Amino acid sequence: MPTTQSSLIKTKKVTQSRISEIDFNNLNFGKVFSDHMFIADYKNGEWVDAEIMPYGQVQMSPATSALHYGQSIFEGMKAYKNDKGEVLLFRPFENYKRINISADRMAMPTIPQAIFMEGLKQLVKLDSQWVPTTEGASLYIRPFLVGTDEYIGVKPSDEYRFYIITAPGGAYYTEPVKVLVETNFIRAVEGGVGFVKASGNYGRSLYPTRLAQQRGYHQIVWTDARNHRYLEESGTMNLMFVIDDVLITPPLGDTILAGITRDSVLTLARDWHMKVQERKISIDEVIDAHNRETLQEAFGTGTAATIAHISLIGFEGKDYQLPPVENRIFSHRVSKELDNIRTGKAEDKHNWMYKI
Repeated sequence: MPTTQSSLIKTKKVTQSRISEIDFNNLNFGKVFSDHMFIADYKNGEWVDAEIMPYGQVQMSPATSALHYGQSIFEGMKAYKNDKGEVLLFRPFENYKRINISADRMAMPTIPQAIFMEGLKQLVKLDSQWVPTTEGASLYIRPFLVGTDEYIGVKPSDEYRFYIITAPGGAYYTEPVKVLVETNFIRAVEGGVGFVKASGNYGRSLYPTRLAQQRGYHQIVWTDARNHRYLEESGTMNLMFVIDDVLITPPLGDTILAGITRDSVLTLARDWHMKVQERKISIDEVIDAHNRETLQEAFGTGTAATIAHISLIGFEGKDYQLPPVENRIFSHRVSKELDNIRTGKAEDKHNWMYKI
C-alpha cells in the first residue's frame, strides 16, 4: 500500500476503494463505512503513532481494560457538501471540547486539539468522495477513545487508543417517533456521568428501550431519578417542546448531555426573537398543555437524529397524540435553516461551519 507523510500523520491508502459498491440513494444509518480510519495511541504519558489506515478489523486482547471497566467515550459529528463540492464540518470544535469533558470525567487523557482536528481533517479529506450529496444524507463521523491496558484490575488504564471512523448515512429516524415516558428505569443520577458521552450510558438504556419497542414505541423519554416526573432526554436526543409559542427544554446539568444541535436550535430561536426557556418541565405540565391544546410541538434534537418530530407520547397506560407534523411551524423552520447552513445555502452567521 502506498504510504505518505503529512503533519506527522502517516497515511496508508487502500489499494482499491469500495465506494463503487455503495448505493448512495439507499443509505441506512450506521451500516456502511468509508475506506479509511484514523488511529492515535496514548503511551507513557504522550500521544504517539498517529496514522490513517484502511478501515478494517482491529486486534484486541481479551484483557483490554475498556471491555471490563467501561473506559470508553465517543462523539458524533457530520460532514456535508455544498453546491461547490466543498466538504463542510458542523461545529467540530464543540465536539472536540465535549470529548475532553467526557475524558476528564472518565479519568482518561485529554486529546490534543492538533491530534483531533488534524486527524479529522485529513481523514475526511481523504474520503471526501464518501460525503453524500443526496438530500437528507451526510457523512456521519464517530471519534471515540478507549482504554487499552492488558490488565484485569480496577484502575484507570495507562494506555489508550483514539479512533475516528466515518459512515455515509441517511436519516436516523425515517418517521416521526412515538415515545414512552419511563418512570421505572433510570438513565442518569446527580453526581453521575449522564452529562458525558460514555458508552455505558447507552448500554444501560437498551433493555428499557427494548421493552418500550415491544409495546410499539420507538424510544423512551427519561425522567429524573429522584421523582420520575421531570423530563430529561429521549434516547439519543435532547428534548424540546413548543407550548403557547414558547420553546421549552430541560436545563443542562450532570444528568443531561449538552447537545450541540440543542445549542444550535436554541441559538436560532433566540435569533428569531422567539421566547426560550431552559427550565425543568414535568410530564404533568406536558400532558396538561396537551389537554388544553396549547402543546404545539414536541421534538428531539441530536447529531444523528437532527430534528426528530415526536408524534405520540405514552404515559401511565395512555397515549397522547400530538398535533400533526405538517402543521408544526418552528421545528420545520429550524430544521430547514440548519440544513441550509450545513450545506452552504444560508449565511453562517455564527461561524459554525468548518471547511475541509
